[in-house]
Amino acid sequence: MATERTFSILKPDATRRNITGAVNAVIEGADLRIVGQRRIRMSRAQAETFYGVHKERPFFGELVEFMTSGPVVVQVLEGENAVARYREVMGATNPAQAAEGTIRKTFSESVGENTVHGSDSAENAAIEIAQFFQASDIVG
Repeated sequence: MATERTFSILKPDATRRNITGAVNAVIEGADLRIVGQRRIRMSRAQAETFYGVHKERPFFGELVEFMTSGPVVVQVLEGENAVARYREVMGATNPAQAAEGTIRKTFSESVGENTVHGSDSAENAAIEIAQFFQASDIVG
């Protein structure tokens, strides 16, 4: 198994409800190390760029509005097969369909406010990390 890095966002619903510590505990309990972390306010331009793959979808505007509605916590996670491991720990996008014990089943309020984002591939993780972090920001 390979040690790799993945990207995570704790979304505005998590910061609004002050559950970032609880979510981090689940992440760390899954043998993923948080090697970079920053609380930011995502700009409209950042959100539109980050979620640009969804630009033509009907929910794009609502997604951008949500992601800019409050602070988020951007993170770099590291561990064995980190991308797949974090996706497993996050659970299904729809919290009603997520497995028990996953972040989304435990903490999410709805499909739209589903607490976390995680990269879907190692390639996308590298791109996403580079959007919010410089190499000197990551320790580990």
